[in-house]
Amino acid sequence: MAETDVYKVSILGKESIHCGIHLIPYIARTVLDTLPASAYVLVTDTNIARLHLNAFEQDFKQEFARTGKRSRFLTYTIPPGETSKSREGKAAVEDFLLLNRCTRDTVVLALGGGVIGDLVGFVAATFMRGVRFVQIPTTLLAMVDSSVGGKTAIDTPHGKNLIGAFWQPEYIFIDAAFLETLPAREFSNGMAEVVKTAAIWNETEFSALESRSAEIFAAIQTPSANYSGRTKATRSTAQELLLSIIAGSISVKAHIVTNDERETTGLRNLVNFGHTIGHAIEAILTPSMLHGECVSVGMILEAEVARQLGHLGQVGVGRLTRCLKGYNLPVTLSDPRITSLPGSKLLTVDRLLDIMKIDKKNSGPEKKIVLLATIGKTVEQKASVVSDAVIGKTLAEAAKVVPGVPTKSPVRMATPGSKSISNRALVLAALGNGTCRLRNLLHSDDTQVMMAALHELKGANFEWEDGGETLVVHGGQGSLSVPPKGKEIYLGNAGTAARFLTTVCTLVQPSDTAPTTIITGNARMKQRPIGPLVDALRANGSQIDYLESEGCLPLSIAPAGLKGSRIKLAASVSSQYVSSILLCAPYAAEEVTLELTGGQVISQPYIDMTIAMMRTFGVDVVRQTDSETGRLLDVYTIPKAVYRNPANYNIESDASSATYPLAIAAITGSTCTIENIGSASLQGDARFAKEVLEPMGCIVTQTETETTVQGPAIGQLKALGLIDMEPMTDAFLTASVVAAVAASAPAKGRELEDGGRPTTTRIIGIANQRVKECNRIRAMIDQLAKFGVETKELEDGLEVYGKPMAELKPGVSVYCYDDHRVAMAFSVLGSVISDTVIEEKRCVEKTWPNWWDDLQNKIGLQVVGVEVGQVADHAPTKQDAAASVVIIGMRGSGKTFVGELAATTLGWSFIDADVYLEQKISIGIREFVQQNGWPAFRAAETDVLKELLVEFPTRHIISLGGGIVETPAAREALSAYAKEHSVVHVARPVKEIVDYLEAESSRPAYGEPIADVYKRREPWFAECSSYEFINSTIAPTSPDAGRLSAEENLLQSAAQASSIRDEVARFFGHITGHQLSHSPNLAPGRRSYFLSLTFPDVSPALSDFEELTAGVDAIELRVDLLRAKSQFEAAGPHIASLSYVAEQVAAIRRVSSLPIVFTVRTVSQGGAFPDKSFKEAFELFRLAIRLGVEYIDVEISWPEKQIHDLLSRKGHTNVIASWHDWSGKLNWDASSTDTILDVAKAYGDIVKIVGKANLLEDNLALHRFVARASSAADAKPILAINMGVDGQLSRILNTTFSPVTHPLLPNKAAPGQLSFVEIQKALNLIGQLPAKKFFIFGNPIAHSMSPTLHNTAFKLLGLPHHYECLETEDVDHEVRFTLTSPDFGGASVTIPFKRDIITHLDKLSPEAEAIGAVNTVIPRTTAEGSQILYGDNTDWVGIRNVIRTHLPASVRSINSSLVIGAGGTARAAIYALHALGAARIFLFNRTRKSAEELVHAIPGAHVELIDTLDWTTLREPAPSVIISTVPASATTTEEGTPNALFLPPSLFSAEAGVVVDMAYKPAATPLLKLAKTVPAIQKWHSVAGVEVLLEQGYRQFELWTGRKCPRSAVAKQVWDTYRLSS
Repeated sequence: MAETDVYKVSILGKESIHCGIHLIPYIARTVLDTLPASAYVLVTDTNIARLHLNAFEQDFKQEFARTGKRSRFLTYTIPPGETSKSREGKAAVEDFLLLNRCTRDTVVLALGGGVIGDLVGFVAATFMRGVRFVQIPTTLLAMVDSSVGGKTAIDTPHGKNLIGAFWQPEYIFIDAAFLETLPAREFSNGMAEVVKTAAIWNETEFSALESRSAEIFAAIQTPSANYSGRTKATRSTAQELLLSIIAGSISVKAHIVTNDERETTGLRNLVNFGHTIGHAIEAILTPSMLHGECVSVGMILEAEVARQLGHLGQVGVGRLTRCLKGYNLPVTLSDPRITSLPGSKLLTVDRLLDIMKIDKKNSGPEKKIVLLATIGKTVEQKASVVSDAVIGKTLAEAAKVVPGVPTKSPVRMATPGSKSISNRALVLAALGNGTCRLRNLLHSDDTQVMMAALHELKGANFEWEDGGETLVVHGGQGSLSVPPKGKEIYLGNAGTAARFLTTVCTLVQPSDTAPTTIITGNARMKQRPIGPLVDALRANGSQIDYLESEGCLPLSIAPAGLKGSRIKLAASVSSQYVSSILLCAPYAAEEVTLELTGGQVISQPYIDMTIAMMRTFGVDVVRQTDSETGRLLDVYTIPKAVYRNPANYNIESDASSATYPLAIAAITGSTCTIENIGSASLQGDARFAKEVLEPMGCIVTQTETETTVQGPAIGQLKALGLIDMEPMTDAFLTASVVAAVAASAPAKGRELEDGGRPTTTRIIGIANQRVKECNRIRAMIDQLAKFGVETKELEDGLEVYGKPMAELKPGVSVYCYDDHRVAMAFSVLGSVISDTVIEEKRCVEKTWPNWWDDLQNKIGLQVVGVEVGQVADHAPTKQDAAASVVIIGMRGSGKTFVGELAATTLGWSFIDADVYLEQKISIGIREFVQQNGWPAFRAAETDVLKELLVEFPTRHIISLGGGIVETPAAREALSAYAKEHSVVHVARPVKEIVDYLEAESSRPAYGEPIADVYKRREPWFAECSSYEFINSTIAPTSPDAGRLSAEENLLQSAAQASSIRDEVARFFGHITGHQLSHSPNLAPGRRSYFLSLTFPDVSPALSDFEELTAGVDAIELRVDLLRAKSQFEAAGPHIASLSYVAEQVAAIRRVSSLPIVFTVRTVSQGGAFPDKSFKEAFELFRLAIRLGVEYIDVEISWPEKQIHDLLSRKGHTNVIASWHDWSGKLNWDASSTDTILDVAKAYGDIVKIVGKANLLEDNLALHRFVARASSAADAKPILAINMGVDGQLSRILNTTFSPVTHPLLPNKAAPGQLSFVEIQKALNLIGQLPAKKFFIFGNPIAHSMSPTLHNTAFKLLGLPHHYECLETEDVDHEVRFTLTSPDFGGASVTIPFKRDIITHLDKLSPEAEAIGAVNTVIPRTTAEGSQILYGDNTDWVGIRNVIRTHLPASVRSINSSLVIGAGGTARAAIYALHALGAARIFLFNRTRKSAEELVHAIPGAHVELIDTLDWTTLREPAPSVIISTVPASATTTEEGTPNALFLPPSLFSAEAGVVVDMAYKPAATPLLKLAKTVPAIQKWHSVAGVEVLLEQGYRQFELWTGRKCPRSAVAKQVWDTYRLSS
């Protein structure tokens, strides 16, 4: 055997852990020499077998030959992954052992990761009551964790590792060579445990891990040739380092296990540092996040718990964070690797705490956490009890300061090191020659970013001393390297780092690794300007390219690019541009003269700070002066030089951060002293106490090194008047919140001289604050407004109008824009205003990571954690369905027309506010304005608005004047009402409004162009409304346009009016909740479909919509695919404008009443919408809700806050919570898919999960998943499908909103999509849609159009059914047999059986009962599973629909109507008119007695008998709707005809209306002929009986099939057949 050098580690008194490299021959020899057995069984998984099994077999074979042993060597492989670690997996291994007659002397070898070790160890513990086994871990995690200690276990459906045993292995062989084939992520996964062990036990070991991550990674990234490393002589430095850190980590665990093997003393709990919280995270995110990744986050959170309790300083937390980041491990729950997972939405405080209850360390309900005291040492030699409140505070995303006087007053404290000085010192020391020790360095996100970047550029080496208090920088003298190709330097939102490093990267020397250095940042960083600096560097010869947006990161920077000589720089935006060039100028090719241009230089103190620090590092910058006046010029000369690092450099405390505790002292009347900040400070913000707080009434004492502030009595702060904060711009946020409660007039001499408010603080000189982490000026204005504090934005600042504290609104939730300064500033205000919530508490980590802890521990103000979900109620606002609806909009937009229709639809009253006002003032509005002027009118209409809202709070449609929004008080009232109730903006294209108003003269003229008025009011209408109704009269383009007759144009106009009526009814019914327009087929037991549109513009396809949507339940508008014509050819993701999207929705509404599914699909989930454009996406979603869209598809990967906000305002819009995985890796049986389901259920009314099928079996797994999900008590409708051709079966089987395509679409929305017809045919073939038989019962029925109607519809929709006639003399045995046949699908019933059939039915609809006749029989299945026959009546539906379709637009309500006849059809006619809201229904029948029976037949209908049809003799309003239910042969238009009912022309006395003749034949009945003689000026529309037949048949078809009938195609076929038979 080859010579092998190993480290041996003792555990439980035995050196059984052997660590080395390339150990397989050594393992074989050691096992055979020391563990004699009849059989050696090696168990591994298929992945490891492929890599290493052959080597083991060969070496064991050689050792058998050497020793002459006749033992057997058996191998058994299992599938990889956690699913093998189960009862079934254990039984399979045991069965293999038994099958091969293994006995108690068998030795089992576990070759693999933690799954193999745990499983095989448990098998060994129980097989034959225990056999020997050997651990050979192949992952780093298993090497340092699960293989050591003797814990073995399997999983159950109830949890992980719940069944197992302690069973110590005979040997643990740690072969570091295995790690060479380990994926980098798995290596990092194991390094979390290595870091953990060092953090709790060995600070020296931790320091090595902290500073040598690159070397440790190199050991596994460089394959060891020829078994190098097996002996010490052949072992590289990197290999030796790797082996030592593994052995070191194992040694710690071995020591702990030896002293507490069975976890009796608590010592063994120490190795669970990070695991209490980490395991809870893992329980939610597994398997997407690995164990070590979850523990990494857990370690930081548990370290923060220790910091919160005062045990661990920020230095320790910072070191731990940097170390873990060095191994590519996540350290926060906001890490993109976590937030991109659906399960991240379930990481709520309550859920994590609930999971933590099930922890073996706990003592009853008390949770235990390992608390660090410092790196390398814990508070106790065991886990410590920690309360839920403390843990919850750390986990919470938001914080709340409990108001009060600081209990630690007088406070004495130091703030963290200055961010500005820390970043400059890092650059200077890295570029310098020699070693520099930086003390009081800020431990924050920003400095970590800077250090990491300098490390990536190989600009310096860093190490820590004094327990992390001192950073030792070994300068690189300006020697910098381009990072490897593909490696970008990520700077997050660190603006200082971005600006400094832009110039630093020009100093990089060329290399072969990559041509340029790329620096990038997060979304906000990509918006912050860098242009002036890049322009200056480019002008000087540097090659810098923008990779995305012009003027912003990311940048590609060529090496060797800083030429020097004269550089001109615009310095009016940021002083950091100046400092960037100053810091790097000594290393330019030539001496630099830097000239600042562009007017006033921003933040001169920061430039002076840079120059002063450069002088300390050995380079003197000379600022030039005017030779004549001696005035300092903005021109600087920087010599060529190399910085000389001072041995030590002490970093001042951060003066900007110091403003917060000092302001708390000012606002609470307490005292605070800040050390290390005084008058000698390099920082401009050190002036804050003297120049801001002292004039506000504070007592300020400042020495060179300290600042003390004593606040006045609470509530006695004075406004500042005017203050120029240009020298201390970052401090303006703190000044603003203090000014908000400065309710006293300014000190003498500081009053504003321009007549401003007496409590005004006017801050100027801060224009640059608009381009910081956010637009800070706007942020302060918006957030202060939430407290009721008024402000005014200025060109270079803002005004704050102070008010007494008691007048500020409590309970405000402050949005921080991920800006540390915003968060800390408002925490100052939170110290006096109760229940102020700071939503994004972690953004303070940029400059003061332990701010919240220091606020409580050092200042003495209690801080509590707040779950973001507790900040606001995310449940939809519950609206009172009876609450009155207010309508606003421009004059001429159609408010009255729409409002009256809405009132009729809802059965409410309509109020026109202008009419109400005219009645109240007894004068017309035009005259009122002429007499009193516009201001008086605006005041009067505002008073009327307030009066109407009080007097008519329910069941009214209130239409307001167009100019109501001109008055701020009215806007405020409307906005307040819109928060709880419906305010509808009726919008209309401005051209249509202009055309209308130019012809209208009843209202006062505007006195300005109408278009200008519209433009001014449009944003106010949006601000004051909760919904928008688009009232466009533009008809969809028809291919027959221009070729229609006058009569056809009239009919098209009527159809358009009907469409508007239908849309008004749908819209107002939906938004009020009276008649929700959701799809009924989403109910359990039904199938539903939506058509996925793929048009960039739906307008050209509107005429095809009926054909396109045949059979479907909804229309999916793919908003991500929409493009205006000008954008058709544009490449890449595109965002359609809000106005264009609104036009598209309105266009669809004009031609279809189907619900709309509003989808914005992102690129990553298979769509075309940019992934990061969540702001624009949610603007679109809010638009959809405003437009009354029924469904919005919301991807659960969108930011949680935005989703919650959307849910809180969704009203009656249903949310489809969706997840799409195009990778083909979605496992329907995995717990991660259950997590996706849980998240989607939490957000959505409907769940949508889409995967990709690789095999047919994937569809069966999906089907099982849906069955499980649907059986849950809290189940929601679920749309689950697989994409691709292999996934088509899932589309066929899916029951909820299956997305379908159509041949008329330009392309399919997703691969594998099928049409509705294709799915129906497939369902029939697989037995899921059996063919049914449908009938018409009656006599005579030989010439019935019903078979043509229904069979045409069946064929068009791909349904396998058939409709036929069953003519009998009565409801005989044949009819009864048909009704009970298994394949009976339904029946139409006509004369003479409409009443006779009733006795054979189980139940009637309310309509059939009221009318007393049945024309439709539907077989139904009850909830208990039994079959019943249900009778309905659709005759009245047919009558209602033709009236709604043909009623002229001028007839807004039916005040008078007429029914001729008194038979069964007359009952249906009365019912239809009553449903349409007819005020009076006149009834005529030649036999009065028959008519009298109908007067009270329909409850609620106002029926009046008349004895003549001659309206010239009646003193009643002429009918606008006439329905004849008598045979055509019984009527005549010739007076005196015997045995015929004379129809006089006076029937059509009304100006407009619709006449319906229920007789099918002849087509032109006397009544319809008479209607044609009506003069054209009277808009009367005629309806033949066949049209009613069609309408009632459409409804029958829908009742039987659940599908809407394809009307036009069916109607054409019926009419063709009808004409042939006539």
